Amino acid sequence: MSNHVILCVDDEQVVLKSLESQLVHEFGSQFHIELSEGGPEALELLDELSDEGYKTLVIISDWLMPEMKGDDFLIKAYKRFPHVLTLMLTGQADNEAIEKTKSYANLYKLINKPWDASELIESIKTGLRELGNL
Repeated sequence: MSNHVILCVDDEQVVLKSLESQLVHEFGSQFHIELSEGGPEALELLDELSDEGYKTLVIISDWLMPEMKGDDFLIKAYKRFPHVLTLMLTGQADNEAIEKTKSYANLYKLINKPWDASELIESIKTGLRELGNL
């Protein structure tokens, strides 16, 4: 299995499991798929993965989550790992949060819930190609 990671962050288990299924189906063993139920946990996971020699290439995050909203999480993650492709998958983000994430976390794409799996997969592939990671 690759040492490259796609991290999915959402407070809803059903969303995380659906993302995991879609990503594994598309990418197989090309990426290690990690799941986290919130921003603080995901930041710890990113550090652990990095310490273990994994390189997180993609972060897909919800916006409306308890403890830490997705824009704040993506900004903190991007400051630590500026090479990462950031996507927000949400049904409730406000324009201010989206603009903030674009400015401070280089938000690549906003995808609304419910999402289309093919749009998500194509966004990941295109973004990774643009960054030279695919």
